[in-house]
Amino acid sequence: MLGRRDLSPWLMAAMLAISPVGAMATQDPFGDAATPSVQPGAVEQNGTSTGGTSGTLVDEYGFDPAEEFGGEEGEDFSLRDPWEGFNRAIFSFNDGADRYVLKPAAVSYRQITPMFMQRGVSNFFSNLGEVTNTFNGVLQGKWGQAGNDVGRLLINTTIGIAGLFDVAKHMGLEKGDGEDFGQTLAVWGVPSGPYLVLPLLGPSTVRDTPAKVVDYYTNPLTYVEHDPTRYTLRATDIIQGRASLLQAESLLQGDRYVLLRDAYLQRRDFLIVDGEVDVDTETEAAEAIDQGEVEESSDY
Repeated sequence: MLGRRDLSPWLMAAMLAISPVGAMATQDPFGDAATPSVQPGAVEQNGTSTGGTSGTLVDEYGFDPAEEFGGEEGEDFSLRDPWEGFNRAIFSFNDGADRYVLKPAAVSYRQITPMFMQRGVSNFFSNLGEVTNTFNGVLQGKWGQAGNDVGRLLINTTIGIAGLFDVAKHMGLEKGDGEDFGQTLAVWGVPSGPYLVLPLLGPSTVRDTPAKVVDYYTNPLTYVEHDPTRYTLRATDIIQGRASLLQAESLLQGDRYVLLRDAYLQRRDFLIVDGEVDVDTETEAAEAIDQGEVEESSDY
């Protein structure tokens, strides 16, 4: 329903009450207990951690956090952040809310919930996300990807027991990187606009911010009529998502605002083009470099 609100008044009041604490917080009392110690240099290119953690970071998150948070060399995302002062203030509030509310909940969840249950919860919400993926895939004209997402939704919802098990993956229907309405607007030619940090919602852009409204109404959780059930499901989704980032968080070194901003913008650019690189442009650039080197060597 259009008049429905996901956050009750008392919850909003509580979040506003902790905003001064969040803005002044400078240390993370949960940092040592939350995640295993992983040094950035201990992560190899294939995502395998040599710092004592189990499995690989690529398997855990679907990408290499060291590369994601590091950004591309020579890429200056600060030019896309003209409102940095405002964004840093909102980031400070969000960081405090995360430090004293969301992160402790995620740490407890990670510690007391068996890994197979965490995987099932993650699969469940990922399966719900296939509705949004399919909707935006169709709007972008990505018929193959949309068909893949529909197949995953149908198979995992039925055979996979409401999405708790990713059966579709074993049937050749691999999970995509995800589609949202912000990406759809980008495909339609809408410019990104400046970087923007939203209270509680986190990183965004001027283009992606209104797109979140469309994503809200393509999320099946929006249509759960029983309010306590809907709130519980949304809270579980948020905590599960935050818990999945605890290990990657240990790779953040230096200015967290800049690292997360650059990682977000880099990731968005990657998703919009589906990771495709203009081969012709890169080839021309490489040939130009080679030609320059040949001409330079001929001067001697």
